[in-house]
Amino acid sequence: MTQEVAIVTGSAQGVGLGIATVYARAGALVVGCDRQAAPDSLARLSNYHHVEADLITDGAAKRIVDACVERHGRLDTLVNNAGVGNGQPFEKTTQEDFKRFHEINVTALIECCRHALPHLKRSHGSIVNISSAFGLVGAAQSAGYVPTKYAVVGITRMLATEYGRDGVRINAVAPGLIHSPGTAQRIASNAWWHRMMIEGAPLGRVGQPEEIGEACLFLSSPKAGFITGVVLPVDGGWSVAKFLPNPDFA
Repeated sequence: MTQEVAIVTGSAQGVGLGIATVYARAGALVVGCDRQAAPDSLARLSNYHHVEADLITDGAAKRIVDACVERHGRLDTLVNNAGVGNGQPFEKTTQEDFKRFHEINVTALIECCRHALPHLKRSHGSIVNISSAFGLVGAAQSAGYVPTKYAVVGITRMLATEYGRDGVRINAVAPGLIHSPGTAQRIASNAWWHRMMIEGAPLGRVGQPEEIGEACLFLSSPKAGFITGVVLPVDGGWSVAKFLPNPDFA
């Protein structure tokens, strides 16, 4: 069976590291990219190749896709994970803040899709875009971030509609609170965040980066061959849990 060839953007840390690790462990030939160097856990894998690049710079998306095709001869899967998070209340969010979020979370994703799609049409491959649970519900004090993650949902559905007849499937994963160095600090220091994001989810825990990777791997696999245009929440139920059970109610 031919090995899957996958690009994972933002692969050096956090969710992206988890995704790249899952694909590599599954036997895929993975080309990762990030502004940072590859961590040792990936760099030592023979089926992982790393490209250091900042996706908001001109030509970076094309360079990454070209590097993958030159190395492996084709491209089967693009996982658009690279992005920036957090945000501020709307009135404190400047025009420059909005521009920064849009450049990486939307424009860079579009450019990666643009350069990958000609190859994905040949391989009848797939794209998995990383949105957010905040791209499915209203969320205060995350201006800049939330609109871009809603945009990822729209881009996913638009591309799925446009490229389905070419045999290309485009889906998205919407993570909830996932463990990373940044979220670990926030959880430890912010009781409100812990209450809203962990206690407010049915499963009552933080997700692991590899759990996002497993969802991506499924969506890009033949097992999901009749699935396109879907936004899959992987959030412990957080996005639907607005009325949790009362433990005092008998």
